[in-house]
Amino acid sequence: MFQKTVSAAILTLVLLSLLPATGCQTYGPNLGLLAYPIPVSPFFQDELEDQFWMEERYNKVPILGPITAGGPPAALDPPSQDEIMRALEEAHPLEGGLPFLFETQRNNVRMTVEPIADYVDPPRVYPLIGPAQLHHAHYKCTIYYSETDRTGWPIPYTTVNEDAQEVIYIDHNHLHMVGNVDTGPASNY
Repeated sequence: MFQKTVSAAILTLVLLSLLPATGCQTYGPNLGLLAYPIPVSPFFQDELEDQFWMEERYNKVPILGPITAGGPPAALDPPSQDEIMRALEEAHPLEGGLPFLFETQRNNVRMTVEPIADYVDPPRVYPLIGPAQLHHAHYKCTIYYSETDRTGWPIPYTTVNEDAQEVIYIDHNHLHMVGNVDTGPASNY
């Protein structure tokens, strides 16, 4: 009996001495409860990724080089299908989203993009940029789709609008530098 107690005590000491080697021990400052990872819902993670994508891709105004003489200034690329669908979701979000209760879907999406205007403002000085010209490019985007509304309670039914359409106006503005643009010291690397 005594030998079992001694061997159990030695085993407990060995296990306690191995505890820091498991990786569960944190070294450095003790952060208390903040040291443990907190799970984030995929909904909020997707929302943060979408905000980053919009900021990085569509909410910045590019600064291009000077407009070359001898030809009209060409606008940047027309809006992409991703940009048009994001603008549509922002302007007219889908309602519902509760499966088996109420749900709306957009199917068979087709788009047309028409340039409305393309013009350049006279040069002016922009803070932190310097002398530049603002180039405006306006587009009319028509989205054709079939909209399906499914209601599951109190009486299940489905309505389909085959000829649904929305018009979204998207502006692509960017700056062109004016004059002799100094890009800094030339490098010979």
